[in-house]
Amino acid sequence: MEKEAKKEAFRKYLESSGVLDALTKVLVALYEQNDKPSSAVEFVQQKLGGPTLAEYEKVQAEFSDLQTRYNELLAAHQEKCREYDELKVSHSQTSSKETAKEEAPIEEL
Repeated sequence: MEKEAKKEAFRKYLESSGVLDALTKVLVALYEQNDKPSSAVEFVQQKLGGPTLAEYEKVQAEFSDLQTRYNELLAAHQEKCREYDELKVSHSQTSSKETAKEEAPIEEL
């Protein structure tokens, strides 16, 4: 009994959100096609506003390229940060030595 109530609630949800109407329109459009598309799934995706398989693969390839480029730039950034930290430490050590020399008492002859 509870299972039937859940099904009915879900059906009402799909109906109230417009999903049933959208799917019905797409399926009617597919039915009315004289030349049926080779991929019914791609037809439905396209009619619902989703990308085609080719578009999806193109976006995936672009994402992969961008991820690779991001990783390269991140590695370069981390290397530059490490170099900067080393220079900062080196500079502070040099400054400390120079300050110590300036503060050392001058011996009179």
